Amino acid sequence: MIGVAMYEGLQSADDVVTRYAPLVQRIAYHLKSRLPDSVLIEDLLQSGMMGLLEASGKFNDSKGASFETYAGIRIRGAMIDDIRKGDWVPRSVHKNSRAIAKAITEIEQNTGHTATDHEIAELLEVSIDKYHKILKDAANGHIFAFDELGVSEDYWTTTNPDVNEPYNGLKNEKFKISLMKAIETLPEREKLILALYYDEELNLKEIGQVIDVSESRVSQIHSQAMVRLKSRMNDW
Repeated sequence: MIGVAMYEGLQSADDVVTRYAPLVQRIAYHLKSRLPDSVLIEDLLQSGMMGLLEASGKFNDSKGASFETYAGIRIRGAMIDDIRKGDWVPRSVHKNSRAIAKAITEIEQNTGHTATDHEIAELLEVSIDKYHKILKDAANGHIFAFDELGVSEDYWTTTNPDVNEPYNGLKNEKFKISLMKAIETLPEREKLILALYYDEELNLKEIGQVIDVSESRVSQIHSQAMVRLKSRMNDW
């Protein structure tokens, strides 16, 4: 049985669940809004509750962070881990994403400029429409694309979430600096879309209205930005 830390007036697992169930729900519904219909909110809530109980047993309040901050990270991590086990993203999507990342790296190393849609499609020997279709498929797995980079949706901030693991915190801080530098090298439109999506939390339709393009085009640009970032973060 998972032990429950005695802090903030909490005496049992029931106390933890009662007080922090709204936090689990908030994270679950926020995550669900970015996932396909095949992922059920009930599954997210269940795994989130397990993450909450695990957090209550591991939390160390001497590290200076609040339990809610620490628990939020563990809850979201538990949800994503649970979704990964189902792996609803087809293998072909992973394969195509890797092919695009490799193509981007090759083009940019050879030309010295940012790879364009047409250059990538040409190197992959597919039509521009087919390339955009591949990006659309990749968009369905975008949460994993970003999570695989090692950061959460609050990557734009400078705070260190791994408060209970100093060594990992230092490693993550160095990684975050490298990621921020990589983001700065993206084309302006891609940077803007990432900022609006992850920082301002606008949905794709709202972003399309801001930059005057269709929702599907926003999805394509977002996917390409994620793949481009992965290609530039290979050292990690």
